[in-house]
Amino acid sequence: MPLVRSILFTVAFYLVTAALLIGGLPTLVSRRRVVWLAQTWARIILRLLDAIVGLRVEFRGLEHRPAGACLVAAKHQSALETLALVTVLDDFSYILKRELMWLPLFGWYLARSEMVAIDRSKGSRALALMNEEAAAAMADGRRLIIFPEGTRRAPGAPPAYKYGVVHMYDRLGVPCLPVALNTGVFWGRRRLTYRPGTAVIEFLPAIPPGLSRDTFYAQLQERIEAASDALVREAGQPGSPRTAVRAQET
Repeated sequence: MPLVRSILFTVAFYLVTAALLIGGLPTLVSRRRVVWLAQTWARIILRLLDAIVGLRVEFRGLEHRPAGACLVAAKHQSALETLALVTVLDDFSYILKRELMWLPLFGWYLARSEMVAIDRSKGSRALALMNEEAAAAMADGRRLIIFPEGTRRAPGAPPAYKYGVVHMYDRLGVPCLPVALNTGVFWGRRRLTYRPGTAVIEFLPAIPPGLSRDTFYAQLQERIEAASDALVREAGQPGSPRTAVRAQET
């Protein structure tokens, strides 16, 4: 039965996505309309996920979201948070690889919504260009979402944070909102089935601007990893070895 429900959801996901990509073409006239369409799409998909699979998303710590522009640094375990985060962030932009802009139809929406794209072919120049686009997004008052590890990590896997988020925090001068989650327990990176239950996405207290790079880097990783491991254990799975070692030390 879980496999059947997963297949049904997957079919529904692609049908709804295709319908909105085609039917939503008129929204390409403005960035605001594309953002609205993206949020509508995500809400529909989350409802389908709940109705078909029995998997719902619970948000915690919404009161920690700062007003105005901020950097949102989220743990990345599955595609689920990519969908879910846009439903509770009123004006968002993602940091993503430029190759996604080349996808038929979907890439048009990404380009029109002014996502911050990383062109890795430019080498060291890529970081400077990304920071310029990010600064423009901050001037527009957006919530800029970044996955500091750069790719999805399985629950319990050792953290692999990259330093790009530190450069961005130092350059932008805005609060950073850490996000912990346990979505990978329910929606795996390479699984064809989805597990019913309640996936939790938790917004943690914002880190104010102005900290030194090393202090920010340590605080961000420690907060996200400790909270994410707690959520993974809450879902009945073991936390990361790094967190287990810290617990033994204390």
